[in-house]
Amino acid sequence: MIAEQTIISPKITDSEPNKIVGLISDTHVPSRAKRIPRKVFRIFEKADFIIHAGDLVDLSVIDELEQLAPVLAVQGNMDRQKVSGALPKINSLKVFDWKIGVMHDPNPPFGKRKIREIASQNGFDIFVYGHTHNAKIKWEGKTLYVNPGSPTDPDRPFINKPSVGLLKLTNKTIKPEIIFI
Repeated sequence: MIAEQTIISPKITDSEPNKIVGLISDTHVPSRAKRIPRKVFRIFEKADFIIHAGDLVDLSVIDELEQLAPVLAVQGNMDRQKVSGALPKINSLKVFDWKIGVMHDPNPPFGKRKIREIASQNGFDIFVYGHTHNAKIKWEGKTLYVNPGSPTDPDRPFINKPSVGLLKLTNKTIKPEIIFI
């Protein structure tokens, strides 16, 4: 007896439309870092979109990242008036049918409750946030929460490494990834 075998052609798998979203936060350029590390640009070179979760400090950060892909950004608590006046506190982007929300500081002292509330009220499938400089990926039910950390100023440099994130999206799947640089 011959066992049945299912073979999936790589062409079928690869032909599914996909998008890559680069995730970055807490760059603090030029107050804590002179520039975004060059490695970030290599990581984001195939990105279709880039989301910056605040604390840019200077709008030139958006200009630099836009050389790679369109940028969706929000203001952070350390952003100067020129930046905070130009950017919203919360923003969103729809890729395929996935609604991605972004906010710098969803009030972490009140724990996950506030983050969940914001994601739920806005119908976000994915919620990207910053502020803590600590990279994290967490699924709760069907909602994905991602903090890409900071590529220039990790929370505890002796424990955490500089980082960014990637979302690889198809019509049916979300694949988050944290990349330490």
